[in-house]
Amino acid sequence: MYGPSCTLSARLAAEEINDAGGLLGREVRLRIVDSAADPHTVADEVDRLITAGRADAVVGWHLSALREVLAGRVAGRVPYIYTALYEGGETTPGLFLTGETPAAQLYPALEWMAREISVRRWFVVGNDYSWPRHSAAAVRRYTRDHREVRIDHEAYVDLGSTDFDEVSRRIEHSACDGVLMLLVGRDGVEFNRWFTDRGLDVQCARLTPLMDETMLLESGARDSRDVFSTAGFFEALTTEDGLRYGARYTERFGPDAPVLNSPGESCYEGMQLLAGLVRRAGSARIGRICEVAEGTRYHGPRGEVALTGRHVEQQIYMATADGSSYDVLASL
Repeated sequence: MYGPSCTLSARLAAEEINDAGGLLGREVRLRIVDSAADPHTVADEVDRLITAGRADAVVGWHLSALREVLAGRVAGRVPYIYTALYEGGETTPGLFLTGETPAAQLYPALEWMAREISVRRWFVVGNDYSWPRHSAAAVRRYTRDHREVRIDHEAYVDLGSTDFDEVSRRIEHSACDGVLMLLVGRDGVEFNRWFTDRGLDVQCARLTPLMDETMLLESGARDSRDVFSTAGFFEALTTEDGLRYGARYTERFGPDAPVLNSPGESCYEGMQLLAGLVRRAGSARIGRICEVAEGTRYHGPRGEVALTGRHVEQQIYMATADGSSYDVLASL
């Protein structure tokens, strides 16, 4: 679901880097690896590319389940730019992260929901792997010192789930007024349909840190009513840098191109961060890049951002679903 926008956004970044002279006098070329397979299978493919000298860096949006395997294969060999939102806490040397973390994304969003629409009691629904479980654990720790927000219930389902009947019943019989969705791709779309079919959209608001514009289109207006989303980028963001990026994407790939989404935008930024690191280091060698990485800056669709502690400092926004697009409500 995220792949088409990710691929085109990375292509756009590579073309712009090459138009500016490439990196170290060389043309940037992309090798697309499908991350939907078993994590060890994907890691084997990436490992072969690096070992054969066919990959000088790894950049991409993929699940934490893959990152956890891939980090061990890539560490200390080539730069690894991980662009997805994630649960936080990654410390692998040579791995740089541009995505949102719970502290920056979920904590202020939960505060906003409590303050602005009085949603305080939450039911967590997530896929059963590290990002949802560790993110929920981070929120539970946060609620210990913020009594206006509480996690009452949690439910986890396998990746690829399409039956949310039992989860829907549990939500219906809870006293929660909010559902925190930590679901990936098609799972989130299917959950939204069950949610509306059961009339739960009248009972609970939904908050998601990962419901991009593609998922919104797939869900449709009926099944995304009263959905709130928090992220560092939305296609509807009206900042000067965001609008310019959207215009370049449309000009390059046409008005019928896959919808521009936050995972795609993150791949564009991952490429720009790689370019910034290599240019600052004057080398693509991982040791030299690690020496100069702290404070590296680049300009992208979210404006100028800086690398601090191998994570990107970024502005986070709150938006609500409005038909087939988002309406950005506030800067968090």
